[in-house]
Parts: sequence; C-alpha cells; structure tokens
Amino acid sequence: MATITGKAGEAVSPVSVTGIGVRRFGRVNWLGLYTLSERETRRFLSVWVQTIAAPLVTAGLFLAVFSLALGPMRGEVMGVGFVEFLAPGILMMTVVQNAFANTSSSIVIAKVQGNIVDTLMPPLSPLELVIGYLAGGVLRGLAVALVLWAVMALALGIGIARPGLALAFVLLGAGFLGVLGILAAILSTKFDHMAAVTNFVVTPLAFLSGTFYSISALPPAMETASRFNPVFYLIDGLRFAMIGRSDAAPMLGLAVVSAFTLAGAALAWHWFRIGYRMKP
Repeated sequence: MATITGKAGEAVSPVSVTGIGVRRFGRVNWLGLYTLSERETRRFLSVWVQTIAAPLVTAGLFLAVFSLALGPMRGEVMGVGFVEFLAPGILMMTVVQNAFANTSSSIVIAKVQGNIVDTLMPPLSPLELVIGYLAGGVLRGLAVALVLWAVMALALGIGIARPGLALAFVLLGAGFLGVLGILAAILSTKFDHMAAVTNFVVTPLAFLSGTFYSISALPPAMETASRFNPVFYLIDGLRFAMIGRSDAAPMLGLAVVSAFTLAGAALAWHWFRIGYRMKP
C-alpha cells in the first residue's frame, strides 16, 4: 500500500500499487484457468455423439475387421491372441487422435472465425493458455479411453493388469498429442493446413507405431526407425499395462514421451508469449 499526498500535504486515501507485470489476482489466474478448461471440456461434451460415440464405433470397426479377416489365421502375437494384442493399440490410437483433434480444432476454428481474440484478451498467461487448452484434450482422451475400455472389457473380456500404469500412459498420450495439436493449430491459418498435419503427421505416427504388429517382426532398419516414433512408446507402454507384453521397457517409454511433451509444451508457451501466428 502507498499513500498519495495532496496539494496541501494532506494524506489522501491509500491506494494499491501493483508492479508492472504483476496481476492483481496473484501469480495464477485460477478463475480464468478454470473457465478456459471448462469451456474446452463443455465444447466436446456438447457434441458427445461426434467426440465420444463416433470414435467408439471406429475402434469397434477396426477390431471387428482385423479379428474377422486375420484373427483365425494370425495366431498368437507375443504369446496372446491377436485381438487381445490389438486392443491396447486401438485404444491408444483412439485416445491420441481425439486429444489432438480437441486442442487443434478449438484454436483453428477460433482463428478462422476471427474470435481468437476472445481468448487472448483476458488476463491469462501463456502457461495458463497452454494448460487450459490442454485440459480439454486430456479429458476428452481420458473419456474416450474409459468408454472404449469398458466396452472391450464387456465384449472381449480384456482387463488391465496394471491400472495405475495404464492411466499414466493414457494421460501422457493425451497430453503429448494435445500439445502437438496446439502447436499445429498455431502454425495453421486455415483448415487445409490442419488437415495436412492430420493426414501426413498424426495418422502415420499412429498407424506406424506397432498398433497392428510387434515391431520385433520388422526388418532391422524399420524396427530402429519405429523406436524414434514417440507414439510407439505410448502404445507399447499401454500394451504392457494391459496384457503384460511389450517391445520396450515401459519406464523408457514414459521418459521419452514425457520429454517430448515437455518440449512441445515449452514451445507452445513461447509461441503464446510472443503471439506467434495468432492473428486470424
């Protein structure tokens, strides 16, 4: 508090003096962060048929087609049935695709429609923007994972050997692709750019990651290349958590994907801080 002195030297009512860059509500704008997170969550829940039910149908079709076409002839993979081997990969692939779609579509739509300023003008720090957008993507990924696993458990009898580890990989997978969605959306200025990232980056990362096969069956060069794909570690780690089989050490997978996620979040924070490509 400081006192302002009038012309005759009399004291006037004290006023708060706030330093430059210090917000009046403290270091963290909890209300603003909660509001942005709630908006991103309500956004996908309001169209749950598209954001939760549709991925469930797509994952079910993948399982049905592969089990009917290859199941009887494929035999065991890693000592388990092919459908049991396939289920964790399908689940993680669905999680990462939906987390990416949630964060990327929210920002790109706002930029194209010209209302991104409604999010940038409130007193939210760059870190709060990253966390707020990311919250919606992670919650959508988690919701899809829970619903899909419940259906798999009821229809196929697939359980989870290590629930805590499975939850860690699901949250980390949603976080990593959620961050990637933020970065892609910041770079994109129209829907065509976003579609290009989805088709040429996200889809190949998901499909060429051991979802439908064990990378140990690949030629040495392709196996080595697969180990540079962070989505491989997500799928492999979730597979270990669900059925106890993996191609890589789960702890290595957590470390690799955590490093990618933190690096991506740091870049997103920097881009929000300088306003990079945020004009509609």
